[in-house]
Amino acid sequence: MSEKKKLTTASGRPYVENEDSLSVGRRGPLLLEDYVLHEKMAHFNRERIPERVVHANGSGAFGTFTVTNDITKYTRAKMFSEVGKKTDMLARFSTVGGEKGSADSDRDPRGFALKFYTEEGNWDLVGNNTPVFFIKDPKKFGDFIHTQKRHPFTNMKSQTMRWDYWSLNPESLHQVLILMSDRGTPYGYRHMNGYGSHTFSMINAKDERFYVKFHFKTDQGIKNFTDEEATEMAGKNPDISQQDLIEHIEKGDYPSWTLKIQVMPQEEAKNYKWNPFDLTKVWPHGDYPLIEVGKMELNKNADNYFAQIEQSAFAPAHVVDGISYSPDKMLQGRLLSYPDAHRYRLGANYEQIPVNRCPYQVNNYQRDGFMRVDGNHGRAENYFPNSFDDISIDQDHKLKAPEVKDDEAAWYDRNDPAAGDDDHYTQPGNLYRLMSDQAKTNLVNNTVGSMSQIDGEKKEEITMRQLCHWFRADPELGSRIADGLGVEIDQSMFAKA
Repeated sequence: MSEKKKLTTASGRPYVENEDSLSVGRRGPLLLEDYVLHEKMAHFNRERIPERVVHANGSGAFGTFTVTNDITKYTRAKMFSEVGKKTDMLARFSTVGGEKGSADSDRDPRGFALKFYTEEGNWDLVGNNTPVFFIKDPKKFGDFIHTQKRHPFTNMKSQTMRWDYWSLNPESLHQVLILMSDRGTPYGYRHMNGYGSHTFSMINAKDERFYVKFHFKTDQGIKNFTDEEATEMAGKNPDISQQDLIEHIEKGDYPSWTLKIQVMPQEEAKNYKWNPFDLTKVWPHGDYPLIEVGKMELNKNADNYFAQIEQSAFAPAHVVDGISYSPDKMLQGRLLSYPDAHRYRLGANYEQIPVNRCPYQVNNYQRDGFMRVDGNHGRAENYFPNSFDDISIDQDHKLKAPEVKDDEAAWYDRNDPAAGDDDHYTQPGNLYRLMSDQAKTNLVNNTVGSMSQIDGEKKEEITMRQLCHWFRADPELGSRIADGLGVEIDQSMFAKA
């Protein structure tokens, strides 16, 4: 009998911690020494050339953000320093799993990436049209995206591998429910909301930290395709979202969104009923109401798609003074992964490309590399400190250090029941129960249509495992999906633990 295969790194070292990242405490930041995380993400970033490995198919436009409400008690960021202040910006919208040239109307989350050209540097807010995501630890990201791409044997999309993965990862249920609703097929980009999704933080002039969620509410109103309409549109006009956006801007009908934030004081994050840094959870608006901040308007199309949209690069690591990170593990993983992906796709000097360049000042000691186009700083020294240049460090921009309470680093189970991190059902169930009767019916029909495509020898196992999750979220939802699939079930099997 052959020896059982062991999971190893690329260098052959067997390892165990393949799903949970090394953090300082259960809710603390991740450690740089977690080489497995870096290897998984770095290899994943290099799997496709030359298009983006995710969010390959997208559209974008330039515009302006205008502050409409004073939030200086939460942040000292100059972009928000006074009501009426305007900041130039770029937005890029995209599907997630489809290749460049795939249909805009496919059932998929939508990327919602924003770049603000502020006087303190570029701030990138990189999110989706959903407030949650499928997973909560970055080690799982590459595996998840593989299930949304093409099967290595058939080179075709596979509902079997999608539902297999989702059923094995119940933390995905909240996002899967949203994806299977009509929100999974938005009517173009103008009619969808955008979310930072992650928990970020704001820091005010008193050096006080507040945790925040960013919400961009469409002023055009939410509008979605039904599943049948989306399928028809994919054949009729696969570029419908691109066409809709560019034509409305060209004729002066500028789309806009209202930015609102949820704010959680740092102390309250320690004892909130949900882990506030869990990307699969929302903060209920009853606990943390939306606060208006300003208006985003897109009013100029790119003059050249490749130069200004295809070469645009967004990274959540790009923040400015007064806006910072949180212990959100998915966010922490993206801080490393996104800039690394851009260096691979566009080169080490991708931030010199005009659409990505800070229009104010950039002073550092980076030199050389492919496509260096800014003169390479001429005769200036390339080391620090030195006795010759006049670049100084401004202590006013010293970052507020993250607060770490735990002193033990470990690979914490992201779904540890003892920590209350295993409730994957309450929030999806609440969302379902908030839906209109028609929205519920569409959700059930879309889910049945997708799950009915599960095939192969594991079809029954995968189907029953996913049905367990639907029942635990809401018994009515589980029953309707089971009926649609023609599956006879004993409902007592699916009672909440």
